[in-house]
Amino acid sequence: MVQLSCVLVVSACNAELPEAYPVHADLVLYDGNIITVDTEKPRAEAIALLGDQILAVGDNEEILQLVGPATRQLDLEGKTVVPGFSDGHLHSKVGRMRPGTVDVTAVRNLQGLMDEIASEIAVREPGEIIFTSSDWHEAQLEELRLPTRWDLDAVSPDNPVVVIRGGHEFILNSAALEKWNITTETVSPPGGQITFDADRNDITGELIDRARDLVDLPSPPERVLNERLALLQEEHHKWNALGLTSFRNAGADLQSFKDYQELWRRGGLTIRVGVLLRWDRKSSPAEFREEIIAWGLIPHMGNAWVRFDSIKLGVDGGYEGGWMTAPYIESFGHSGDFFGLNTVPRKLFIDVVTMINDLGMRASTHSVGDAANDLVLDAYAEANKQKSISGKRWTIEHAFITRPDQIERIKELDLAISAQSHLYLAGASLIDYWGEQRASDVAPVRLWLDANIPVGGGTDNKLPYVPENPITTFYHWVSRDTVSAGILGEEHAISREEALRIGTLGVAYLTFEEDIKGSLTPGKLADLVVLSQDIMTVPVDRIMETRVLATMVGGTFVYDVGNIATRDN
Repeated sequence: MVQLSCVLVVSACNAELPEAYPVHADLVLYDGNIITVDTEKPRAEAIALLGDQILAVGDNEEILQLVGPATRQLDLEGKTVVPGFSDGHLHSKVGRMRPGTVDVTAVRNLQGLMDEIASEIAVREPGEIIFTSSDWHEAQLEELRLPTRWDLDAVSPDNPVVVIRGGHEFILNSAALEKWNITTETVSPPGGQITFDADRNDITGELIDRARDLVDLPSPPERVLNERLALLQEEHHKWNALGLTSFRNAGADLQSFKDYQELWRRGGLTIRVGVLLRWDRKSSPAEFREEIIAWGLIPHMGNAWVRFDSIKLGVDGGYEGGWMTAPYIESFGHSGDFFGLNTVPRKLFIDVVTMINDLGMRASTHSVGDAANDLVLDAYAEANKQKSISGKRWTIEHAFITRPDQIERIKELDLAISAQSHLYLAGASLIDYWGEQRASDVAPVRLWLDANIPVGGGTDNKLPYVPENPITTFYHWVSRDTVSAGILGEEHAISREEALRIGTLGVAYLTFEEDIKGSLTPGKLADLVVLSQDIMTVPVDRIMETRVLATMVGGTFVYDVGNIATRDN
Protein backbone atom coordinates (compact mmCIF):
# COMPACT_ATOMS: atom_id res chain seq x y z
CA MET A 1 0.00 0.00 0.00
CA VAL A 2 1.35 3.43 -0.93
CA GLN A 3 2.05 5.72 2.01
CA LEU A 4 -0.43 8.55 1.61
CA SER A 5 -0.26 10.47 4.87
CA CYS A 6 1.68 13.35 3.30
CA VAL A 7 -0.84 13.59 0.49
CA LEU A 8 -3.76 13.71 2.88
CA VAL A 9 -2.17 16.78 4.47
CA VAL A 10 -2.10 18.43 1.06
CA SER A 11 -5.71 17.56 0.35
CA ALA A 12 -6.95 18.75 3.72
CA CYS A 13 -4.87 21.86 4.18
CA ASN A 14 -3.99 22.95 0.63
CA ALA A 15 -0.48 23.43 1.99
CA GLU A 16 2.30 24.29 -0.46
CA LEU A 17 4.79 21.50 -0.96
CA PRO A 18 8.52 22.02 -0.61
CA GLU A 19 10.40 21.84 -3.88
CA ALA A 20 12.07 18.55 -2.93
CA TYR A 21 8.86 16.85 -1.84
CA PRO A 22 9.63 13.11 -1.72
CA VAL A 23 6.42 11.81 -3.37
CA HIS A 24 5.81 12.45 -7.04
CA ALA A 25 2.89 11.18 -9.05
CA ASP A 26 3.28 8.82 -11.98
CA LEU A 27 0.39 10.52 -13.75
CA VAL A 28 -1.56 13.74 -13.24
CA LEU A 29 -4.83 14.51 -15.00
CA TYR A 30 -5.66 18.19 -14.64
CA ASP A 31 -8.06 20.91 -15.76
CA GLY A 32 -11.04 18.58 -15.54
CA ASN A 33 -14.50 18.46 -14.03
CA ILE A 34 -13.94 15.61 -11.59
CA ILE A 35 -16.98 14.17 -9.79
CA THR A 36 -15.53 12.07 -6.99
CA VAL A 37 -18.56 10.47 -5.23
CA ASP A 38 -16.64 11.37 -2.07
CA THR A 39 -18.72 13.45 0.34
CA GLU A 40 -15.63 15.14 1.80
CA LYS A 41 -14.51 16.45 -1.61
CA PRO A 42 -17.31 15.98 -4.13
CA ARG A 43 -15.71 18.02 -6.93
CA ALA A 44 -12.14 18.60 -8.05
CA GLU A 45 -10.08 19.83 -10.98
CA ALA A 46 -7.19 17.38 -10.95
CA ILE A 47 -6.21 13.92 -9.81
CA ALA A 48 -2.77 12.41 -9.20
CA LEU A 49 -2.05 8.71 -9.55
CA LEU A 50 0.79 6.58 -8.22
CA GLY A 51 0.95 3.05 -9.56
CA ASP A 52 -2.57 1.64 -9.62
CA GLN A 53 -3.87 3.96 -6.89
CA ILE A 54 -5.12 7.48 -6.42
CA LEU A 55 -2.48 9.64 -4.77
CA ALA A 56 -4.40 12.89 -4.38
CA VAL A 57 -7.47 14.77 -5.59
CA GLY A 58 -7.83 18.55 -5.53
CA ASP A 59 -7.50 21.75 -7.52
CA ASN A 60 -5.00 22.21 -10.32
CA GLU A 61 -2.51 24.18 -8.26
CA GLU A 62 -2.14 21.71 -5.40
CA ILE A 63 -2.11 18.59 -7.54
CA LEU A 64 0.44 19.94 -10.01
CA GLN A 65 2.84 20.26 -7.08
CA LEU A 66 3.06 16.47 -7.19
CA VAL A 67 4.61 16.59 -10.65
CA GLY A 68 8.19 15.30 -10.79
CA PRO A 69 10.68 14.77 -13.61
CA ALA A 70 9.07 11.48 -14.66
CA THR A 71 5.41 12.46 -14.13
CA ARG A 72 3.11 12.33 -17.14
CA GLN A 73 0.60 15.18 -17.32
CA LEU A 74 -2.66 14.88 -19.25
CA ASP A 75 -4.85 17.91 -19.92
CA LEU A 76 -8.52 16.93 -19.59
CA GLU A 77 -9.57 20.16 -21.32
CA GLY A 78 -12.57 20.52 -19.04
CA LYS A 79 -13.91 17.00 -19.62
CA THR A 80 -15.94 15.28 -16.91
CA VAL A 81 -14.38 12.43 -14.92
CA VAL A 82 -16.36 10.01 -12.72
CA PRO A 83 -15.38 6.86 -10.82
CA GLY A 84 -15.34 3.72 -12.93
CA PHE A 85 -18.86 2.36 -13.37
CA SER A 86 -19.76 -1.00 -11.83
CA ASP A 87 -22.56 -3.33 -12.83
CA GLY A 88 -23.96 -5.18 -9.85
CA HIS A 89 -25.65 -7.93 -11.88
CA LEU A 90 -24.31 -8.89 -15.29
CA HIS A 91 -23.92 -12.16 -17.18
CA SER A 92 -21.11 -13.29 -19.45
CA LYS A 93 -22.22 -14.76 -22.77
CA VAL A 94 -18.97 -16.65 -23.36
CA GLY A 95 -20.08 -19.96 -21.85
CA ARG A 96 -23.45 -19.98 -23.66
CA MET A 97 -22.31 -19.44 -27.24
CA ARG A 98 -23.37 -22.26 -29.60
CA PRO A 99 -22.27 -22.84 -33.20
CA GLY A 100 -24.95 -22.30 -35.82
CA THR A 101 -26.91 -19.81 -33.75
CA VAL A 102 -29.22 -17.47 -35.67
CA ASP A 103 -28.25 -13.98 -34.56
CA VAL A 104 -31.46 -11.98 -34.05
CA THR A 105 -30.00 -9.20 -31.92
CA ALA A 106 -30.41 -6.58 -34.63
CA VAL A 107 -33.97 -7.35 -35.77
CA ARG A 108 -36.55 -4.64 -35.28
CA ASN A 109 -39.79 -6.40 -36.25
CA LEU A 110 -41.24 -9.89 -36.45
CA GLN A 111 -40.70 -10.05 -40.20
CA GLY A 112 -37.01 -9.37 -39.68
CA LEU A 113 -36.84 -12.14 -37.10
CA MET A 114 -38.57 -14.53 -39.50
CA ASP A 115 -36.23 -13.52 -42.34
CA GLU A 116 -33.15 -14.33 -40.24
CA ILE A 117 -34.54 -17.75 -39.35
CA ALA A 118 -35.53 -18.43 -42.98
CA SER A 119 -32.01 -17.56 -44.18
CA GLU A 120 -30.53 -20.13 -41.81
CA ILE A 121 -33.05 -22.81 -42.81
CA ALA A 122 -32.08 -22.30 -46.46
CA VAL A 123 -28.55 -23.60 -45.77
CA ARG A 124 -29.52 -26.39 -43.35
CA GLU A 125 -30.56 -29.98 -43.91
CA PRO A 126 -34.27 -30.84 -43.49
CA GLY A 127 -35.00 -31.70 -39.88
CA GLU A 128 -31.96 -29.92 -38.42
CA ILE A 129 -32.68 -27.96 -35.25
CA ILE A 130 -32.52 -24.18 -35.61
CA PHE A 131 -32.05 -21.99 -32.52
CA THR A 132 -31.53 -18.28 -32.06
CA SER A 133 -29.36 -16.08 -29.94
CA SER A 134 -30.88 -15.15 -26.59
CA ASP A 135 -29.75 -11.54 -26.37
CA TRP A 136 -32.89 -9.78 -27.59
CA HIS A 137 -36.29 -8.73 -26.26
CA GLU A 138 -39.70 -8.15 -27.79
CA ALA A 139 -39.45 -4.48 -26.78
CA GLN A 140 -37.06 -4.02 -29.72
CA LEU A 141 -39.75 -5.19 -32.16
CA GLU A 142 -42.27 -2.85 -33.74
CA GLU A 143 -45.04 -5.23 -32.74
CA LEU A 144 -43.91 -5.31 -29.07
CA ARG A 145 -44.78 -8.98 -28.83
CA LEU A 146 -43.15 -12.39 -28.95
CA PRO A 147 -43.54 -14.67 -31.96
CA THR A 148 -45.82 -17.69 -31.67
CA ARG A 149 -45.52 -21.22 -33.03
CA TRP A 150 -47.74 -20.14 -35.92
CA ASP A 151 -45.45 -17.26 -36.86
CA LEU A 152 -42.51 -19.66 -36.89
CA ASP A 153 -44.41 -22.37 -38.81
CA ALA A 154 -44.83 -19.98 -41.73
CA VAL A 155 -41.05 -19.97 -42.36
CA SER A 156 -40.14 -23.39 -40.96
CA PRO A 157 -42.80 -26.05 -41.30
CA ASP A 158 -40.26 -28.90 -41.12
CA ASN A 159 -37.15 -27.82 -39.22
CA PRO A 160 -37.60 -27.60 -35.44
CA VAL A 161 -37.06 -23.98 -34.36
CA VAL A 162 -36.28 -22.85 -30.82
CA VAL A 163 -36.34 -19.10 -30.33
CA ILE A 164 -34.43 -18.34 -27.13
CA ARG A 165 -35.40 -15.10 -25.40
CA GLY A 166 -33.27 -14.09 -22.44
CA GLY A 167 -32.68 -16.54 -19.61
CA HIS A 168 -36.27 -17.56 -18.89
CA GLU A 169 -38.11 -18.32 -22.13
CA PHE A 170 -38.21 -20.49 -25.27
CA ILE A 171 -40.66 -20.22 -28.18
CA LEU A 172 -41.00 -23.39 -30.28
CA ASN A 173 -42.57 -23.97 -33.67
CA SER A 174 -44.84 -26.96 -34.29
CA ALA A 175 -41.99 -29.16 -35.54
CA ALA A 176 -40.05 -28.51 -32.34
CA LEU A 177 -43.09 -29.17 -30.18
CA GLU A 178 -43.57 -32.47 -32.00
CA LYS A 179 -39.88 -33.39 -31.66
CA TRP A 180 -40.00 -33.02 -27.90
CA ASN A 181 -43.56 -34.41 -27.64
CA ILE A 182 -45.07 -31.27 -26.09
CA THR A 183 -48.82 -31.18 -26.65
CA THR A 184 -51.97 -29.72 -25.17
CA GLU A 185 -51.96 -32.73 -22.85
CA THR A 186 -48.49 -31.97 -21.48
CA VAL A 187 -48.69 -30.72 -17.91
CA SER A 188 -46.59 -27.69 -17.05
CA PRO A 189 -43.80 -28.85 -14.72
CA PRO A 190 -43.44 -27.27 -11.26
CA GLY A 191 -41.87 -23.87 -11.66
CA GLY A 192 -42.67 -23.76 -15.37
CA GLN A 193 -45.46 -22.67 -17.69
CA ILE A 194 -46.59 -23.92 -21.10
CA THR A 195 -48.59 -20.98 -22.42
CA PHE A 196 -52.06 -21.70 -23.80
CA ASP A 197 -54.07 -19.65 -26.30
CA ALA A 198 -57.73 -19.87 -25.29
CA ASP A 199 -58.99 -18.48 -28.63
CA ARG A 200 -57.17 -21.17 -30.61
CA ASN A 201 -57.60 -23.77 -27.88
CA ASP A 202 -53.97 -24.69 -28.35
CA ILE A 203 -50.51 -24.12 -26.90
CA THR A 204 -48.60 -21.12 -28.30
CA GLY A 205 -45.13 -22.64 -28.28
CA GLU A 206 -43.97 -20.49 -25.37
CA LEU A 207 -42.18 -22.35 -22.56
CA ILE A 208 -41.35 -20.33 -19.45
CA ASP A 209 -38.69 -21.16 -16.87
CA ARG A 210 -38.72 -24.82 -15.75
CA ALA A 211 -40.88 -25.72 -18.77
CA ARG A 212 -37.74 -25.16 -20.85
CA ASP A 213 -36.38 -28.35 -19.29
CA LEU A 214 -38.71 -30.23 -21.63
CA VAL A 215 -36.38 -29.23 -24.47
CA ASP A 216 -32.99 -30.91 -24.78
CA LEU A 217 -30.88 -28.40 -26.68
CA PRO A 218 -27.35 -29.29 -27.78
CA SER A 219 -24.76 -28.16 -25.25
CA PRO A 220 -22.39 -25.31 -26.09
CA PRO A 221 -19.08 -26.54 -27.51
CA GLU A 222 -16.20 -27.42 -25.25
CA ARG A 223 -13.64 -24.71 -25.89
CA VAL A 224 -9.97 -24.86 -25.05
CA LEU A 225 -8.66 -22.49 -22.40
CA ASN A 226 -7.00 -20.00 -24.76
CA GLU A 227 -10.19 -19.68 -26.79
CA ARG A 228 -12.27 -19.07 -23.69
CA LEU A 229 -9.87 -16.42 -22.43
CA ALA A 230 -9.80 -14.67 -25.81
CA LEU A 231 -13.60 -14.53 -25.82
CA LEU A 232 -13.60 -13.11 -22.29
CA GLN A 233 -11.14 -10.40 -23.30
CA GLU A 234 -13.28 -9.48 -26.29
CA GLU A 235 -16.33 -9.22 -24.05
CA HIS A 236 -14.48 -7.14 -21.46
CA HIS A 237 -13.21 -4.69 -24.06
CA LYS A 238 -16.80 -4.05 -25.14
CA TRP A 239 -17.74 -3.36 -21.55
CA ASN A 240 -14.72 -1.10 -21.03
CA ALA A 241 -15.99 0.99 -23.97
CA LEU A 242 -19.18 1.56 -21.95
CA GLY A 243 -17.21 2.78 -18.94
CA LEU A 244 -17.40 -0.43 -16.93
CA THR A 245 -14.43 -1.11 -14.67
CA SER A 246 -16.07 -3.73 -12.39
CA PHE A 247 -18.98 -6.14 -12.46
CA ARG A 248 -20.57 -8.95 -10.50
CA ASN A 249 -20.95 -12.04 -12.66
CA ALA A 250 -24.38 -13.01 -11.37
CA GLY A 251 -24.30 -16.75 -11.84
CA ALA A 252 -21.22 -18.61 -13.03
CA ASP A 253 -19.73 -22.06 -12.60
CA LEU A 254 -16.41 -22.99 -11.06
CA GLN A 255 -14.70 -23.25 -14.46
CA SER A 256 -15.63 -19.64 -15.25
CA PHE A 257 -14.20 -18.52 -11.91
CA LYS A 258 -10.93 -20.32 -12.69
CA ASP A 259 -10.87 -18.75 -16.17
CA TYR A 260 -11.05 -15.26 -14.66
CA GLN A 261 -8.23 -16.18 -12.29
CA GLU A 262 -6.11 -17.48 -15.17
CA LEU A 263 -6.76 -14.39 -17.28
CA TRP A 264 -5.64 -12.26 -14.33
CA ARG A 265 -2.48 -14.35 -13.89
CA ARG A 266 -1.67 -13.74 -17.55
CA GLY A 267 -2.19 -10.00 -17.15
CA GLY A 268 -5.14 -9.98 -19.53
CA LEU A 269 -7.97 -8.71 -17.32
CA THR A 270 -9.21 -5.21 -18.06
CA ILE A 271 -12.20 -5.31 -15.72
CA ARG A 272 -12.61 -6.40 -12.10
CA VAL A 273 -15.02 -9.24 -11.41
CA GLY A 274 -16.84 -10.65 -8.42
CA VAL A 275 -18.14 -14.13 -9.15
CA LEU A 276 -21.47 -15.44 -7.84
CA LEU A 277 -21.36 -19.24 -8.08
CA ARG A 278 -24.67 -20.75 -9.06
CA TRP A 279 -26.64 -23.57 -7.45
CA ASP A 280 -28.04 -25.64 -10.31
CA ARG A 281 -31.24 -26.64 -8.42
CA LYS A 282 -30.54 -30.29 -9.28
CA SER A 283 -28.46 -31.11 -6.23
CA SER A 284 -29.88 -31.56 -2.74
CA PRO A 285 -28.71 -29.28 0.09
CA ALA A 286 -26.41 -32.08 1.34
CA GLU A 287 -24.96 -32.68 -2.14
CA PHE A 288 -24.53 -28.96 -2.74
CA ARG A 289 -22.80 -28.62 0.63
CA GLU A 290 -20.22 -31.20 -0.40
CA GLU A 291 -19.80 -29.46 -3.74
CA ILE A 292 -19.11 -26.10 -2.09
CA ILE A 293 -16.60 -27.70 0.28
CA ALA A 294 -14.89 -29.39 -2.68
CA TRP A 295 -14.53 -26.01 -4.38
CA GLY A 296 -12.16 -25.03 -1.60
CA LEU A 297 -13.55 -21.50 -1.40
CA ILE A 298 -13.68 -19.17 1.57
CA PRO A 299 -15.82 -16.01 1.79
CA HIS A 300 -14.43 -13.08 -0.23
CA MET A 301 -11.36 -15.01 -1.34
CA GLY A 302 -9.44 -13.41 -4.17
CA ASN A 303 -7.97 -10.00 -4.85
CA ALA A 304 -8.92 -6.63 -6.30
CA TRP A 305 -9.24 -8.21 -9.77
CA VAL A 306 -11.04 -11.51 -9.18
CA ARG A 307 -12.91 -12.57 -6.08
CA PHE A 308 -15.54 -15.03 -4.99
CA ASP A 309 -18.64 -13.05 -4.07
CA SER A 310 -21.52 -15.30 -2.97
CA ILE A 311 -23.81 -18.20 -3.85
CA LYS A 312 -26.41 -17.34 -6.50
CA LEU A 313 -29.90 -18.72 -5.91
CA GLY A 314 -33.33 -18.05 -7.41
CA VAL A 315 -36.94 -18.57 -6.44
CA ASP A 316 -39.09 -17.29 -9.32
CA GLY A 317 -39.22 -16.44 -13.00
CA GLY A 318 -38.23 -13.35 -14.92
CA TYR A 319 -40.42 -10.68 -16.55
CA GLU A 320 -42.88 -13.30 -17.67
CA GLY A 321 -42.86 -15.42 -14.54
CA GLY A 322 -42.28 -13.23 -11.50
CA TRP A 323 -44.12 -14.80 -8.56
CA MET A 324 -46.84 -12.48 -7.24
CA THR A 325 -49.41 -12.41 -4.45
CA ALA A 326 -51.92 -10.93 -6.94
CA PRO A 327 -52.62 -12.50 -10.35
CA TYR A 328 -51.35 -11.33 -13.69
CA ILE A 329 -53.91 -9.36 -15.67
CA GLU A 330 -56.31 -11.29 -17.90
CA SER A 331 -54.97 -9.81 -21.12
CA PHE A 332 -51.80 -11.82 -20.51
CA GLY A 333 -53.80 -14.88 -21.46
CA HIS A 334 -54.16 -16.62 -18.13
CA SER A 335 -57.75 -15.67 -17.32
CA GLY A 336 -56.75 -14.09 -14.04
CA ASP A 337 -55.49 -17.34 -12.49
CA PHE A 338 -51.75 -17.00 -13.12
CA PHE A 339 -49.60 -15.72 -10.25
CA GLY A 340 -46.19 -16.31 -11.80
CA LEU A 341 -43.80 -19.13 -11.09
CA ASN A 342 -42.21 -20.37 -7.90
CA THR A 343 -39.19 -22.20 -9.33
CA VAL A 344 -37.88 -23.76 -6.08
CA PRO A 345 -40.07 -25.41 -3.42
CA ARG A 346 -40.19 -23.56 -0.12
CA LYS A 347 -38.57 -26.17 2.13
CA LEU A 348 -35.82 -26.93 -0.37
CA PHE A 349 -34.93 -23.26 -0.70
CA ILE A 350 -34.89 -22.66 3.06
CA ASP A 351 -32.72 -25.75 3.58
CA VAL A 352 -30.21 -24.57 0.97
CA VAL A 353 -30.09 -21.06 2.43
CA THR A 354 -29.51 -22.27 5.99
CA MET A 355 -26.82 -24.66 4.75
CA ILE A 356 -25.03 -21.82 2.98
CA ASN A 357 -25.10 -19.76 6.15
CA ASP A 358 -23.82 -22.70 8.19
CA LEU A 359 -20.77 -22.85 5.89
CA GLY A 360 -20.11 -19.15 6.45
CA MET A 361 -21.08 -18.24 2.88
CA ARG A 362 -23.65 -15.64 1.89
CA ALA A 363 -26.61 -15.85 -0.46
CA SER A 364 -27.62 -13.62 -3.37
CA THR A 365 -31.10 -14.59 -4.53
CA HIS A 366 -32.97 -13.75 -7.73
CA SER A 367 -36.44 -12.57 -6.73
CA VAL A 368 -38.83 -10.62 -8.95
CA GLY A 369 -42.36 -10.71 -7.52
CA ASP A 370 -43.55 -9.85 -4.01
CA ALA A 371 -44.49 -13.48 -3.27
CA ALA A 372 -40.93 -14.43 -4.17
CA ASN A 373 -39.62 -11.72 -1.84
CA ASP A 374 -41.72 -13.23 0.97
CA LEU A 375 -40.01 -16.60 0.50
CA VAL A 376 -36.55 -15.06 0.32
CA LEU A 377 -37.13 -13.06 3.48
CA ASP A 378 -38.53 -16.09 5.30
CA ALA A 379 -35.49 -18.16 4.34
CA TYR A 380 -33.02 -15.42 5.25
CA ALA A 381 -34.80 -15.01 8.60
CA GLU A 382 -34.44 -18.73 9.27
CA ALA A 383 -30.74 -18.52 8.50
CA ASN A 384 -30.43 -15.50 10.75
CA LYS A 385 -31.94 -17.45 13.67
CA GLN A 386 -29.28 -20.10 13.16
CA LYS A 387 -26.36 -17.65 12.85
CA SER A 388 -26.64 -13.90 12.41
CA ILE A 389 -26.39 -12.65 8.84
CA SER A 390 -26.30 -9.00 9.94
CA GLY A 391 -23.32 -7.19 8.46
CA LYS A 392 -22.69 -9.95 5.93
CA ARG A 393 -24.47 -8.12 3.10
CA TRP A 394 -26.76 -10.86 1.93
CA THR A 395 -28.61 -9.56 -1.12
CA ILE A 396 -31.86 -9.77 -2.97
CA GLU A 397 -31.20 -9.60 -6.71
CA HIS A 398 -33.85 -7.52 -8.54
CA ALA A 399 -36.66 -7.28 -5.93
CA PHE A 400 -38.95 -5.80 -8.62
CA ILE A 401 -42.11 -5.59 -6.54
CA THR A 402 -41.40 -4.71 -2.91
CA ARG A 403 -44.23 -4.03 -0.48
CA PRO A 404 -43.75 -1.58 2.43
CA ASP A 405 -43.85 -4.42 4.98
CA GLN A 406 -41.08 -6.16 3.06
CA ILE A 407 -38.95 -3.04 3.15
CA GLU A 408 -39.18 -3.18 6.94
CA ARG A 409 -38.08 -6.82 6.95
CA ILE A 410 -35.18 -6.05 4.61
CA LYS A 411 -34.05 -3.39 7.08
CA GLU A 412 -34.43 -5.71 10.07
CA LEU A 413 -32.30 -8.41 8.43
CA ASP A 414 -29.65 -5.86 7.36
CA LEU A 415 -29.85 -6.88 3.69
CA ALA A 416 -28.77 -5.12 0.53
CA ILE A 417 -30.52 -4.91 -2.85
CA SER A 418 -28.93 -5.39 -6.24
CA ALA A 419 -31.23 -3.33 -8.48
CA GLN A 420 -31.35 -3.26 -12.29
CA SER A 421 -32.92 -1.00 -14.88
CA HIS A 422 -35.09 -3.73 -16.45
CA LEU A 423 -38.07 -1.40 -16.57
CA TYR A 424 -36.35 0.86 -19.11
CA LEU A 425 -36.45 -1.91 -21.69
CA ALA A 426 -39.43 -3.98 -20.61
CA GLY A 427 -41.95 -1.35 -19.49
CA ALA A 428 -44.54 -2.18 -22.16
CA SER A 429 -44.24 -5.92 -21.52
CA LEU A 430 -44.59 -5.48 -17.77
CA ILE A 431 -47.76 -3.44 -18.25
CA ASP A 432 -49.14 -6.32 -20.34
CA TYR A 433 -48.25 -8.81 -17.62
CA TRP A 434 -49.04 -6.93 -14.43
CA GLY A 435 -50.94 -3.75 -15.30
CA GLU A 436 -49.65 -0.19 -15.29
CA GLN A 437 -49.66 0.33 -11.51
CA ARG A 438 -47.51 -2.70 -10.74
CA ALA A 439 -45.23 -1.95 -13.68
CA SER A 440 -44.81 1.59 -12.37
CA ASP A 441 -43.76 0.20 -8.99
CA VAL A 442 -40.94 -1.94 -10.39
CA ALA A 443 -37.62 -1.27 -8.62
CA PRO A 444 -38.80 1.48 -6.21
CA VAL A 445 -35.27 2.75 -5.57
CA ARG A 446 -36.55 5.96 -3.95
CA LEU A 447 -38.31 3.94 -1.25
CA TRP A 448 -35.27 1.74 -0.66
CA LEU A 449 -32.88 4.64 -0.30
CA ASP A 450 -35.29 6.55 1.96
CA ALA A 451 -35.32 3.46 4.20
CA ASN A 452 -31.49 3.50 4.23
CA ILE A 453 -31.27 0.15 2.47
CA PRO A 454 -27.93 -0.27 0.66
CA VAL A 455 -28.49 -0.44 -3.11
CA GLY A 456 -26.08 -1.37 -5.88
CA GLY A 457 -27.17 -0.68 -9.46
CA GLY A 458 -26.77 -2.52 -12.73
CA THR A 459 -28.44 -3.79 -15.87
CA ASP A 460 -28.72 -7.62 -16.06
CA ASN A 461 -28.64 -6.93 -19.78
CA LYS A 462 -27.16 -8.96 -22.60
CA LEU A 463 -28.79 -6.91 -25.34
CA PRO A 464 -27.21 -4.87 -28.13
CA TYR A 465 -30.55 -3.04 -28.34
CA VAL A 466 -30.10 -1.74 -24.80
CA PRO A 467 -26.53 -2.75 -23.98
CA GLU A 468 -24.87 -3.01 -20.58
CA ASN A 469 -24.68 0.76 -20.58
CA PRO A 470 -24.27 2.57 -17.24
CA ILE A 471 -25.39 5.84 -18.85
CA THR A 472 -28.71 4.26 -19.87
CA THR A 473 -29.20 2.98 -16.33
CA PHE A 474 -28.27 6.37 -14.85
CA TYR A 475 -30.81 8.05 -17.14
CA HIS A 476 -33.55 5.60 -16.20
CA TRP A 477 -32.98 6.00 -12.45
CA VAL A 478 -33.31 9.79 -12.60
CA SER A 479 -36.13 9.96 -15.20
CA ARG A 480 -38.01 6.63 -14.91
CA ASP A 481 -38.37 6.86 -18.67
CA THR A 482 -38.76 3.66 -20.72
CA VAL A 483 -38.16 2.63 -24.32
CA SER A 484 -41.79 2.10 -25.30
CA ALA A 485 -44.09 2.93 -22.36
CA GLY A 486 -43.15 6.49 -21.43
CA ILE A 487 -42.38 7.49 -17.85
CA LEU A 488 -43.44 4.89 -15.29
CA GLY A 489 -43.38 5.47 -11.54
CA GLU A 490 -41.97 8.99 -11.58
CA GLU A 491 -42.32 9.08 -7.78
CA HIS A 492 -39.60 6.43 -7.58
CA ALA A 493 -37.01 8.56 -9.41
CA ILE A 494 -33.80 9.43 -7.56
CA SER A 495 -31.32 12.28 -7.78
CA ARG A 496 -28.32 12.24 -10.09
CA GLU A 497 -25.98 12.08 -7.12
CA GLU A 498 -27.81 9.01 -5.85
CA ALA A 499 -27.88 7.40 -9.29
CA LEU A 500 -24.13 7.85 -9.74
CA ARG A 501 -23.45 6.57 -6.23
CA ILE A 502 -25.44 3.32 -6.60
CA GLY A 503 -23.66 2.64 -9.91
CA THR A 504 -20.22 3.05 -8.34
CA LEU A 505 -19.86 3.04 -4.56
CA GLY A 506 -23.14 1.14 -4.14
CA VAL A 507 -21.87 -1.85 -6.09
CA ALA A 508 -18.53 -1.69 -4.26
CA TYR A 509 -20.51 -2.00 -1.02
CA LEU A 510 -22.19 -5.18 -2.28
CA THR A 511 -18.76 -6.76 -2.71
CA PHE A 512 -17.16 -5.45 0.52
CA GLU A 513 -14.86 -3.24 -1.56
CA GLU A 514 -16.03 0.26 -0.71
CA ASP A 515 -12.65 0.93 0.92
CA ILE A 516 -10.73 0.31 -2.29
CA LYS A 517 -13.00 1.46 -5.12
CA GLY A 518 -16.25 3.20 -5.99
CA SER A 519 -15.10 6.80 -5.44
CA LEU A 520 -12.15 8.94 -6.47
CA THR A 521 -10.56 9.09 -3.04
CA PRO A 522 -6.84 9.04 -2.12
CA GLY A 523 -5.74 5.49 -1.43
CA LYS A 524 -8.37 3.84 -3.63
CA LEU A 525 -7.78 2.11 -6.94
CA ALA A 526 -7.35 4.36 -9.95
CA ASP A 527 -10.50 3.27 -11.80
CA LEU A 528 -12.15 6.15 -13.64
CA VAL A 529 -14.10 7.19 -16.72
CA VAL A 530 -13.83 10.31 -18.88
CA LEU A 531 -17.18 11.46 -20.29
CA SER A 532 -18.11 13.76 -23.14
CA GLN A 533 -20.37 15.91 -20.95
CA ASP A 534 -21.33 16.49 -17.33
CA ILE A 535 -24.13 14.03 -16.60
CA MET A 536 -24.83 15.87 -13.34
CA THR A 537 -25.84 19.15 -15.00
CA VAL A 538 -26.96 18.58 -18.60
CA PRO A 539 -30.72 18.60 -19.19
CA VAL A 540 -32.22 15.20 -18.40
CA ASP A 541 -33.29 14.65 -22.00
CA ARG A 542 -29.64 15.01 -23.09
CA ILE A 543 -28.11 12.52 -20.65
CA MET A 544 -28.35 9.70 -23.20
CA GLU A 545 -26.14 11.71 -25.58
CA THR A 546 -23.21 11.18 -23.23
CA ARG A 547 -20.31 9.22 -24.68
CA VAL A 548 -17.49 7.46 -22.87
CA LEU A 549 -14.22 8.96 -24.11
CA ALA A 550 -11.83 6.91 -22.01
CA THR A 551 -11.86 4.21 -19.33
CA MET A 552 -9.03 3.59 -16.88
CA VAL A 553 -8.61 0.53 -14.66
CA GLY A 554 -5.81 0.48 -12.09
CA GLY A 555 -4.05 3.48 -13.57
CA THR A 556 -4.02 2.07 -17.12
CA PHE A 557 -6.24 3.25 -19.96
CA VAL A 558 -8.15 0.23 -21.28
CA TYR A 559 -10.28 2.30 -23.67
CA ASP A 560 -9.45 5.69 -25.17
CA VAL A 561 -11.53 6.79 -28.13
CA GLY A 562 -11.09 10.40 -27.00
CA ASN A 563 -7.28 10.21 -27.22
CA ILE A 564 -7.07 11.32 -23.60
CA ALA A 565 -3.90 9.32 -22.96
CA THR A 566 -2.01 11.11 -25.74
CA ARG A 567 -2.53 14.64 -24.41
CA ASP A 568 0.87 14.85 -22.75
CA ASN A 569 2.19 18.26 -21.81
